[in-house]
Amino acid sequence: MQVDKWIGPLPQADGAGLGLVRGGRTGEFVISDAHGRFQEAATRGFLYSGGMTLTSIANATFSTATLGATATPIVGVWNPLTSGKNLVVLQVKVAPVNTALQTTGAGALMWATSTGNGAISTGNSPLSRLTLLAAGSLAKDMSGVALTGLTNNLVVRDAAALGSGVISNLSTLQTAAGLFPPMIVGVDNVDGSFIVPPGGVLALLSTGTAVAISAASSIPWEEVAV
Repeated sequence: MQVDKWIGPLPQADGAGLGLVRGGRTGEFVISDAHGRFQEAATRGFLYSGGMTLTSIANATFSTATLGATATPIVGVWNPLTSGKNLVVLQVKVAPVNTALQTTGAGALMWATSTGNGAISTGNSPLSRLTLLAAGSLAKDMSGVALTGLTNNLVVRDAAALGSGVISNLSTLQTAAGLFPPMIVGVDNVDGSFIVPPGGVLALLSTGTAVAISAASSIPWEEVAV
């Protein structure tokens, strides 16, 4: 079978007819990512993100013990019922920090979801990864924000590939002499395996109630037509 290839970048604009398969100078197919991993979504203005600066998560509202309207995601997003978009979640980062010698770990981190929500009154405007302005998104960043007006309680669904800083949910007392705890930034490459539909909420919660632990977080997603 003969396959015609274009050697090098294609000199075409969007919609400029049929595209050819790209090839390299030694005859191989070019199948690697074009430019940055998320660049296509960002340059087209579809990529947004939310998150929180370093914030204490030493409260049951950040945990799976609270699944109602007072639940506060460590990182989360709400897609309004009227958005007409799906939110394709790409990645999540959490940077936990101990804030005292005596701490209680937050335990494992879990994904929780809810659907059919049209009355949430809280949330922040997400950041456009194209303009660097908090404008343009149809969603709401719920990171560090109580889900006030949540219609249907969250349900714990899946474990996140992230740590909460202390690998336990026990209370421990450290000594100041020679103490140098590591800073571990966790990255969960969701890669579109969670899609938040209109009315949906996706929230990251801890399984334990932390003491003296804070966290910063980030969640980028692409907004695509339903």
